[in-house]
Amino acid sequence: MPELPEVETVRRTLLELAAGKTIASVDVRWPKMIKQPEADAFRDALIGETIQSIDRRGKFLIFQLDHYALISHLRMEGKFSVNHSSDPEAPHTHVVFTFTDNTELRYRDVRKFGTMHLTAKGTEHELASLRVLGPEPFDERFTAEHLYEKLQKTSRQVKTALLDQIIVTGLGNIYVDEVLFRSRVHPHRLGRTITKNEARDIHQHTISVLAEAVERGGSTIRTYVNSQGQKGTFQEVLNVYGRAGEACVECGAEIVKTKTGGRGTHVCLHCQPLEHPL
Repeated sequence: MPELPEVETVRRTLLELAAGKTIASVDVRWPKMIKQPEADAFRDALIGETIQSIDRRGKFLIFQLDHYALISHLRMEGKFSVNHSSDPEAPHTHVVFTFTDNTELRYRDVRKFGTMHLTAKGTEHELASLRVLGPEPFDERFTAEHLYEKLQKTSRQVKTALLDQIIVTGLGNIYVDEVLFRSRVHPHRLGRTITKNEARDIHQHTISVLAEAVERGGSTIRTYVNSQGQKGTFQEVLNVYGRAGEACVECGAEIVKTKTGGRGTHVCLHCQPLEHPL
């Protein structure tokens, strides 16, 4: 699933390619993707609307139009591209926004898990999916004190807590593994056992890891590319994720893959001991 760096990279590339374009027509081929309103109303409302800007909240893209906000979540395999209307169409293209200049914003999704909501401009943050999100990692509201207080209130494993978008939004499986490795914290530690110093380290590394990943255009582990078809490069500097059986870059011990809440988790048992300081 695209995480914050990938979604931010998509946002930036779409801003270059689609901002200022006016929608002439919309073709919805998989109506179940349109969660609000129903597909026909969605299509009709968008005709004549111009993309003014594109925002991001957590892993959601928010297209700011003249009168509406279009909220899109890419889920596992969703991809946007801007093409000329004469360009060959990729398989699994489920929504096509045709612009007045004969270019198209195409959304394709092999698994069909992506979602789109259309709401009145200015009310997008009232959408239930956005309303529950915690602070952005680059927001001043995300502090080490905030993180420590939230973790002290949970008996969940720290990785599970960080994947919950309520404490901080945008972190996903890849980057939580990297953040916890750099923080020398085992993913299975209970949140309430995290010390203030460890919370400070997790806070700092959350910001630095995500910032570096954004600069590198995200991580291309399987099929992710940005809206210009380019791969990310952060996977080239991953310390633990996807490196099970390889030697730790810090100590040489073997990277182990385990499970946390059903998610694949990568850890160096030497650098990230499960025992925690008293």
